[in-house]
Amino acid sequence: MTSALRRQRSLLATVSAAALAVVGLIALPGAATANSGSLTQVSSFGSNPGNLAMYEYAPAGLASGAPLVVALHGCTQTATDYYDDSGWAQLADTFGFAVVFPQTSSANNALSCFSWFDSTKDTRGNGEAASVKAMVDHAVAQYHSDTERVFVTGLSAGAGMTADLLADYPDVFAGGSVDSGLPAQCATSQSAASGCQQNNQNLTPAQWGDKVRNSDPGWTGPWPRVAIWQGTADYTVYPVNATELRDQWTNAWGVSQTASSTRSLTGGTTESVYDDASGNPAVELYSISGMGHGLAVDPGSGSTQCGQTGAYFLSYICSSYYTAQFWGITGSGPSASPTASSSASASPTPTPTPTPTPTATYTPSCSPGSNYAQVTAGRAHDVGGIAYADGSNASLGLDNVFYSHTLEETAPGYYVIADSGCPA
Repeated sequence: MTSALRRQRSLLATVSAAALAVVGLIALPGAATANSGSLTQVSSFGSNPGNLAMYEYAPAGLASGAPLVVALHGCTQTATDYYDDSGWAQLADTFGFAVVFPQTSSANNALSCFSWFDSTKDTRGNGEAASVKAMVDHAVAQYHSDTERVFVTGLSAGAGMTADLLADYPDVFAGGSVDSGLPAQCATSQSAASGCQQNNQNLTPAQWGDKVRNSDPGWTGPWPRVAIWQGTADYTVYPVNATELRDQWTNAWGVSQTASSTRSLTGGTTESVYDDASGNPAVELYSISGMGHGLAVDPGSGSTQCGQTGAYFLSYICSSYYTAQFWGITGSGPSASPTASSSASASPTPTPTPTPTPTATYTPSCSPGSNYAQVTAGRAHDVGGIAYADGSNASLGLDNVFYSHTLEETAPGYYVIADSGCPA
């Protein structure tokens, strides 16, 4: 796939420290989780015009070609807080990917907020946005990450910066997740920040979409896939921001603002899905009934649980898990949790068929390619927009040209994922 086809291109910095204290954005350190590796600071990662610190986490023995996730903390938080409580390190262990945790400081903002509202810091090639891009480049080179599976997520001020980064660098990020955050380029000055947080900006979807398109005027798509998480009782970043984010990214994608499907998930969560022209999810909006300002987590050892509770880490649902699933990096397609009920019929994940015994005369073969190419070639099939390998029914993720796997045919018509390489 050419570089032109690659995916290209927290929030709350209120207008003063006093205002932030009033709305309650002060966060406390979280409790550490047990991970196979450790959070490590990278002292030098390249150009750093935004004066950020880089921290990273990767599970032991991470294979080449794994995804990369960038996770941005909220105001008054640190990279360590987000590492401890968000669940991303836990998921990295489970599903095999690296995580970069950028960190800002009081030297940049009195309450250590990412500057999502400052056009000298949150635009392509400038300030903090450019520093995060440098971190991505460093991590990709270090871990030999899959450049078509680089994602960004954030909480609050970090979520505001996440939306900006998705608009600034659609050639870098394949997808993102905006958790209790604001639309890209909602504010272009600190004085306008609180107005974005609390008020309807009364813009049309096209006007919101223009803010994305104008962030990288030469880019014609495809756009990153975007998950939006919002509590209905958030009085720091009001729920109208989720509606504006939906309008912004569905317009950028050129799809309807009417959901293609909805379903109920655990924790009082309603998921609304907005499909692209091919029927694949482009934007997903998760509204959590009764949740205030924070990142939704669900501590526990269940397959859909993750994270730790703490200040602004709220026990409802593991948003990080469902975000990773939406991005296609959990090894399974979108499906309801065991406690979920669906208002739109969800396609079931196929049941794997027994592994056949290869004949003595059969020679295994390897075929790299995008999920779309694998389906087109007859090595995989599509169920509800998700590609599954023929025979083994191993999930490859979204059926499109942006996600790639190598499939090994171990017996006639029986394919398994072999991203780490096929036997010689």
